[in-house]
Amino acid sequence: MSDLITADLVDLDLAADTKEAAARSLAERMVRLGRVTDLDGFLADVAAREAQMPTGLDGGIGIPHCRSAHVTEPTLAFGRSGPGIDFGAPDGPADLIFLIAAPAGADDAHLTILSSLARRLMDADFTSALRTTTAPARAAALIRGDDPAAEAAPATPEPEAEPVPAAPATPEPVPEPVPAAPATPEPVPEPVPAAPEPAAPFRIVAVTSCPTGIAHTYMAAEALENAGRDAGVEVAVETQGSAGFTRLDPAVIAAADGVVFAHDVPVREKERFAGKPTVDVGVKAGINRAAALIAEVRDKAARGEVTAPAAPAAPAGPVGAPGEPGEGYGTRLRKWLMSGVSYMVPFVAAGGLLIALGFAIGGYAVDKAPSVAEHFAWGQADSWAALLFQTGSLAFAFLIPVLAGYIAYGMADRPGLVPGFVGGAVALTIDAGFLGGLAAGLIAGGVVRAVQRIRVPGPLRGIMPVVVIPLVSSAVVAFLMFLVIGKPIAALQEALTDWLSGLSGANAVVLGVILGLMMCFDLGGPLNKVAYAFAIGGLTNPNEGSLKVMAAVMAAGMVPPLAMALATVVRGRLFTRAERENGKAAWVLGASFITEGAIPFAAADPLRVIPSAMVGGAVTGALSMLFECTLRAPHGGIWVVPLIGNPVLYLVAVLAGTVVSAALVILLKGHAHRRSAPAPAAGEAGETPGKVAVAA
Repeated sequence: MSDLITADLVDLDLAADTKEAAARSLAERMVRLGRVTDLDGFLADVAAREAQMPTGLDGGIGIPHCRSAHVTEPTLAFGRSGPGIDFGAPDGPADLIFLIAAPAGADDAHLTILSSLARRLMDADFTSALRTTTAPARAAALIRGDDPAAEAAPATPEPEAEPVPAAPATPEPVPEPVPAAPATPEPVPEPVPAAPEPAAPFRIVAVTSCPTGIAHTYMAAEALENAGRDAGVEVAVETQGSAGFTRLDPAVIAAADGVVFAHDVPVREKERFAGKPTVDVGVKAGINRAAALIAEVRDKAARGEVTAPAAPAAPAGPVGAPGEPGEGYGTRLRKWLMSGVSYMVPFVAAGGLLIALGFAIGGYAVDKAPSVAEHFAWGQADSWAALLFQTGSLAFAFLIPVLAGYIAYGMADRPGLVPGFVGGAVALTIDAGFLGGLAAGLIAGGVVRAVQRIRVPGPLRGIMPVVVIPLVSSAVVAFLMFLVIGKPIAALQEALTDWLSGLSGANAVVLGVILGLMMCFDLGGPLNKVAYAFAIGGLTNPNEGSLKVMAAVMAAGMVPPLAMALATVVRGRLFTRAERENGKAAWVLGASFITEGAIPFAAADPLRVIPSAMVGGAVTGALSMLFECTLRAPHGGIWVVPLIGNPVLYLVAVLAGTVVSAALVILLKGHAHRRSAPAPAAGEAGETPGKVAVAA
C-alpha cells in the first residue's frame, strides 16, 4: 500500500491551466518512476475515459483516471492548483487533482485501495487537510491513509503530596429513637400508557457503477450512505466496481422500501431489485445529488410507484452466475454450457428464419444462387430470396464460434472470449461442428483460468489481459483443436450426422418421444435447452434426419402452454382467477414456441402440470417423427408453418399432444379437487339425506 503514492508523485504547486496539461504534468512524474511505460499512450487512455464523462466533482475535486496497458502498477499522483482547473464540475474548477492509473489487469487488492480513496474524497476534513499542508510527504501520507503521529512531549512527573497526619477520631452521638408515624396507605398509581414502538426506518438499497469502476463507483456509494445517515434512512450499497462486487443479501433487498441505481454501465442482475420504487440515474448524480435521490425514492414509495416485478427467469441466464458455496462441478458445467447456448440462440433464430424465408420465396434451389454482391435484380423475387438466404447463412456461420466464445466467457469472463472464438472458428474449419464448439469453449475457458493462476511480476501485470492471456491461450487452444482432439471430435460429429440421416421407423419415433419429454420436463430450463441445442446443432449440417429432429423439438415445446390454455377454457373452475388470466396469454406464447408460458401453472401445481406436459410432449414428438415432418426454421411456432414439411400432419401432432396434456391435467386436478372438497351435511343445499354430493 505504501508505494501507491510517494512524495515524488505530489505537486503542491501545479502550474497547468487545462485538464490535459494537468494530466500530462502528473503523468510525467509516473513515467520518471517507471510506473507508466508510454506517456502518450497512457494520456490517450485518460482522454478516452474523460470523453465518456467529465471527472470533475463538486467541492473542487478532479479525478482523471483510467485503466491502461501502459501502467505497470497501480499508481496515484496528486496535484494542487492555486487558480483551479476546469474538469467539468457543476460548481467550477478543481484545485485538488488526483490522477489515478490502474493496469488493465489490476489485482483486487490495489483496486480496493483506490476505492477507499474515492470514498475518503467525500470527507471534508480529508480534503481540507490536503488544501492546507505544505509538505509533499505529508500529502502523500494523508492520501495513503497513514496517521503520522506527532512526537509526544516528555511527561513531567507531578510532585508527590506531603502526607497529612490523621485527626483523632471523635465518637458520633447516638441519635434519640423517633416514634414511628402511623402508616398511611399509599395511593395506587394511575396506569401509564406504554410508549409507542419507534417506527422502522426507511430502507434503501443502491447500486453504483461507472465505466472503469475505480473512482465514481465508490464516491457515489459514500455520498449515498452519508446522505442516508443525515436523513435517518438506512442505505445499503452494492458497488459493482473493477474489484468485482459482492451481492447484497437477498433478505436485505427484500426488506428494502426503495432502490437507487446510480450507474453508467448496465446494472448486473438488475432483476433482483424489481417490484420496488426505483430511481435510476447516472453515477455523477449519485455523488452530487445523493440527498435529492433519497428524497425522490421516498416520494415514489409514498405514491406507490414501483417497477414491474421480475419475469420468471430461466434457471440459467446468458452468463452463468458465479458459483455458490458448495456448488458442485456438474452445476458449474451446466451454467457454462447454458452461457454459450443462450448467446447462440439469437444467431440461430435470426439466421435460421432468414434461411427459411429464402427457401420459402426462392425455392430449394436458392442455395445455388450467385452472391448478391455481384448480381442483384431489384425487381426479381429470386434476388430477394438469395439476399435473405445468404444473410441467414452468414449469421449461421457464427453459431459455433459464438457458442465456444461464450462458454469460455462463462468460465473466465472477458479474457475467455478471444481463445473461445478462435477455438470455435477452428472447429468450424475442421468440420467438428456443434460438438467441436462445446469442446473448444471448455478448453479455452480452462486454459485462461490456468494462465490467470500464474503469479507474474508487477511490471507484467498490465499487459497480461491485453497481450499475454489472449496470445498464450489462443495458441494453446488452436494447437489442441487442430492437432490433438479436433479430428476425433469431427469424426464423432460425422457419425452423429450419419445416424440422424438414417433415422426412420421405430428409431425415429423413440427419439421423438425422448426429445418431447426433455422439452417439457423443465419448461425452458437446462434439459429443455439441451434438447433444443441438439436440434439446432443438426441445422449446422442439415439433412433429412436433422430437419425431422428440429420439427419434433419445436412441436413438443409448443404443447405445454397450449395445453394449459385449453385446460383453463374447458374446466376453468379447477384453476384460480390468476391462472385463467395466464391461460389467455398462454395461447399466444405456445403458438409462438415459448415453452416458458407454462411456468406459472407448473410453479403452482408441479406434480400434476409437469407430468401432464411431458406426456403430451412425448405424444407430439413421436407423431411428428412418425409423420416425417421437417423444419428448416429453428423458431417461430405456427408462424413458420409454410416452411414445414407435411404442415397439416404437423399441426395434427401438435393438436394431439395438446389435447392429451390438457385432458390429463384436468383429470389429475379434478381428482385432487374431489378429494379435498368437504362433503356437505345431510339436507344441505336441498339434498336428501343418504345421498352423496359429488364435486363438479
